[in-house]
Parts: sequence; structure tokens; C-alpha cells
Amino acid sequence: MTYYKNTGAIQLKEMNEEILGSYFRGNMQVLRHHIYEYQKGLRDLILHTSIAPMEGDIIDLLEKKNVSYLIRKASDKKINVFFGDKKCINVLRNIGDKSLSDYTDEEDFILGIMLGYDRVQQCDRYLRRKKRNSMAELFL
Repeated sequence: MTYYKNTGAIQLKEMNEEILGSYFRGNMQVLRHHIYEYQKGLRDLILHTSIAPMEGDIIDLLEKKNVSYLIRKASDKKINVFFGDKKCINVLRNIGDKSLSDYTDEEDFILGIMLGYDRVQQCDRYLRRKKRNSMAELFL
């Protein structure tokens, strides 16, 4: 991080606006690439994380492209945008409105497979989570 001596408040505001604008453009570029991958059939479901103030712009773009989506709050400042095939979005709706960290081991496994993550790695992740959670239950 660079510290600028003798920089006035106006210059700092302009720098912050420039950084925010750069982030916004970059985030939307990644989103457009994800949409392209979905439309070309490379992926059936995509998870795109963004800052909450961009939600409106993201919704506008997905609706313009006629892409099914589901938005979940990730934190006070971030959102998770799931989009892709309607059936995949409906599975997520059935899982419920909860944080990814609150997914059961099975829900986490299903999501990973739906997002196209490596199957064997998802199996390893599932087994590690099951083992960790069963160990935690022993201490309750």
C-alpha cells in the first residue's frame, strides 16, 4: 500500500473512486466471462461473489441475458450470486436461504458437484468434513 504525503482530501476521494471504479469494472468483466461460459455450455452453475452495492447492476445484466439467478448474502458487505440452469437454481432454493458455512456436509458436496469442482476432491472434502463434524459431536 502506498502512502501519499501532503495529499488533500479531494485527491484521496478521487483515488478511492478510481480504485472502486476499477474494482467494479473488473468484477463486471469476470461476471460477463462467467455468463459467456454458461451460455456456451461450459458450466451449468456458477458462483460469483461480489460486493453488495453491485447487486442491482448484476441483476440487470443477468435479467438482460435471461439467465436464472439466486442471490444470497455472504456477509454485511458481500453477496454470492448463483446463476445458470433453472434446475440448478431450484435445487439451491430447496436447500434454503442460509450461508454457505451453514450447509450440511451433504449440501456442501452437492453444491461442489453442481459447480463442476473435481469429483474426487469433493469426495475428499466431504469425508474430511464428516470426520471433523463427527469428532466435534463427541465433545458436545
